[in-house]
Amino acid sequence: MSEVTVRSLAKLVGTPVDRLLEQLAEAGMSFNSPDQVVTPTEKMKLLGFLRRAQGKADPATDAAAPRQITLKRRKIEELTVPAGKGKATVNVEVRQKRTYVKRAEIEAPVDEEREEAQRKLAESQARNEAEKAALEDADQKRKDEAAAREREEAEAAERARQEAEEAARQAAEPVVVEEVVAEPVAEVEDEVPAAPKRERIIETLDPPKRKRIVETLTPKREPRVETPPPPPPPRTDKPGARPARPARGAGAARDSEGGRFSRGELHLSDTGSARRGARNRKPTRREAGRGAASGQHSFSRPSAPVVREVAIGDSIVVAELANKLALKGGEVVKALFKMGVMATINQTIDHDTAVLVVEELGHTAVRASDNDAESALTALVEEIQGEGEVRPPVVTIMGHVDHGKTSLLDYLRRTKIATGEAGGITQHIGAYHVDTPKGVISFLDTPGHAAFSAMRARGAKLTDVIVLVVAADDGVKPQTVEAIQHARSSGVPLVVAINKIDKSDANPDKVKQELIQHDVLAEEFGGDVQMVPVSAKQGTGIDDLLDAILLQAEVLELRAVRDARASGVVIESALDKGRGPVATVLVQQGTLKKGDYLVCGIQYGRVRALFDETGSQVPEATPSIPVVVLGLSGVPGAGDDFVVVEDERLAKDVAQQRETKQRESRLVKQAGNRMEDVLAQMGQSEGQPQQLNLVIKADVQGSVEALRQSLTALSNDLIRINVIIAGVGGITESDANSAATSKATIIGFNVRADASARKVIEANNLDLRYFSIIYDVIDQVKQVASGLLGMEVREEIIGIAEVREVFRSSKFGAVAGSMVTEGVVKRNKPIRVLRDNTVIFEGELESLRRFKDIVDEVRSGTECGIAVKQYNDVQPGDQIECFERIEVARTL
Repeated sequence: MSEVTVRSLAKLVGTPVDRLLEQLAEAGMSFNSPDQVVTPTEKMKLLGFLRRAQGKADPATDAAAPRQITLKRRKIEELTVPAGKGKATVNVEVRQKRTYVKRAEIEAPVDEEREEAQRKLAESQARNEAEKAALEDADQKRKDEAAAREREEAEAAERARQEAEEAARQAAEPVVVEEVVAEPVAEVEDEVPAAPKRERIIETLDPPKRKRIVETLTPKREPRVETPPPPPPPRTDKPGARPARPARGAGAARDSEGGRFSRGELHLSDTGSARRGARNRKPTRREAGRGAASGQHSFSRPSAPVVREVAIGDSIVVAELANKLALKGGEVVKALFKMGVMATINQTIDHDTAVLVVEELGHTAVRASDNDAESALTALVEEIQGEGEVRPPVVTIMGHVDHGKTSLLDYLRRTKIATGEAGGITQHIGAYHVDTPKGVISFLDTPGHAAFSAMRARGAKLTDVIVLVVAADDGVKPQTVEAIQHARSSGVPLVVAINKIDKSDANPDKVKQELIQHDVLAEEFGGDVQMVPVSAKQGTGIDDLLDAILLQAEVLELRAVRDARASGVVIESALDKGRGPVATVLVQQGTLKKGDYLVCGIQYGRVRALFDETGSQVPEATPSIPVVVLGLSGVPGAGDDFVVVEDERLAKDVAQQRETKQRESRLVKQAGNRMEDVLAQMGQSEGQPQQLNLVIKADVQGSVEALRQSLTALSNDLIRINVIIAGVGGITESDANSAATSKATIIGFNVRADASARKVIEANNLDLRYFSIIYDVIDQVKQVASGLLGMEVREEIIGIAEVREVFRSSKFGAVAGSMVTEGVVKRNKPIRVLRDNTVIFEGELESLRRFKDIVDEVRSGTECGIAVKQYNDVQPGDQIECFERIEVARTL
């Protein structure tokens, strides 16, 4: 075995040579050169020294085990933080210090602490028993003192009675006087009045004696000689002695009108200056103390607890509830905590919780009366009276997707609606009224996609007749069954239109057989449902369908009051950048006119303009007529009721009260934390699902509801989808900042982000996706949520052209003279027409020219002429967006 030198030993233990030489010197060994040999004995000696220096025991020299070990660690990391327009790097130093102690060292103090705690508990119990005994002794002492006071009062009453009898005997003796002077009578205790006893004693005497005493005590009205007042009685130093002395004031020294002194007060039988003097003088200290001692004008403790009636509305703030109960806020919070509700004094609780707290504290809860603007609005609605007139029927067209609902309505209106919808499917509730040869009929066209269940349910509630469209070549589908269920729940009669009978594989009888399975029986089979074969493409059977609708309306006897304040329901709402909030409403009662004030959910306003479904301005809207309303303060919710009111003040009050109640209800849901829920959340440490946050902006309110409901329903145990923002209109800078804060994906459904929002999105590298078909949104989110990897189709914008001028051509129609502002516009790529960052058309280019030459592409900064196929409503200021669909590998 080779010899170990200082240098090799330092290399072996990973210590610098100089440091090792220093340690050897500290251990008492002298080494001058790194090449000197270290013997095993010297190594053991060095090891023992190092162990002692670090707090460890050397097994060879010390049998005592180490008590604790301290470890120190330092770590330096770099952190990148934004600084102005760039980024800066900051060094962060983390220092950690941990001390490890043997378990035996801990258990011994724990046992000592346990014994100390038991000893303190025993002392506390002994102290409590001693205090209890002291309280019992004090209570017994108070009882003994009360008994002694009662005995003293009884003795004082007996002495007063004896003194009164002695005074009566003295008064019975014959006395001759020239003038009557009120002499002070012996003072008696407060509890025994002297005058009634003296009168009873006089009544027991013989008539002659009684007459003399009455004549003596009766004042005489003859002149009297003024005599000086008698000298005051000498003071006595005996404890408890109270010498009788006349009271101060006019008439107190002498009484010529039958006055007497008793109980330290002056009693007169007639009105006079003595009465006024006695009333006006201030009581002496002794009289004030004597009145207080007798219990007069002193605070009396309530004999029973005060029970209050507390009026509570739908919700109430804890501080306000405490104020109504005349309690401190902490007591109400404590009562809530005992019930298992964690709330502060600034939080809001619901009505049921507040009632339980009030009853728990011993008071009575009553329902708050709503004598407010809402009651005034209800009174206005109930005032609608009058003779009803026949109104047009409201018909909702429902059915499965792509069964021809919009095409059927398209034939009735003689327009092209279905071709303008994204993907050929309806994604909004369309409202139209059609003047047919059979009469006026209002139609509501509902989406057939599964995500728009709320829209179909809303349409079923507004309607008088439901037309169920079933394709003859496809039969009954899930949305067909759902439409039947909506019709049954709302009690609306059903008319079945069997569409697409012009196809070769059409089988109407098969459709009727499938409908029988869902309790929809045709008239020819003995049922009550009219089934009409139609063809929306060729117009076959349309007249028979209108006859069936009007026959059903005639049976229902539809009537409405025409000359009254208008009321109805919001069908759809949106935010138009040029016109502001717009709402499509259906008038159910009265007549809606321009200039009316109306309340619409939590919004209010004055009707600035009314438009029909063709975009033409109309002066008024009668019952069963849908119109677009301008002038609201905000975007109302789809399905909200609207009512016309007298003035703007009432409309504003009602809207504000509704908004306050809605906000309080939202706060109640957020603040009502149960302790069980908090403990359950604390117990969940592992296996938490992944969070996918979304910001959804769409063009109309109905699409927002459908997207929110469909996307949140995709949540499972592994991933949870949260919609943090959902609204109507383009994507703004505020939306982008919220998405950056919560690391959310932004979904634009037929809307686009403005310039400021795009800057925030690019700076934070956010995921922004544009869609125009709800299928694509649900499919992409579903694939990510279910963990399916693969290819996904994304839309990438490759160029944007701004329309500067519009020219009319006999060959191409409207030709847009445009300037390419971003990217490249290619002739063979799909395009969209945007107006105010909202998609109004999607299609392809008819032609792309540069001067007179047809070109395949035009780059940024170049002018060109663009003709859009099947679209002639291009206006200056519009944007033509050129995009392409590409397949990208999906990554998580």
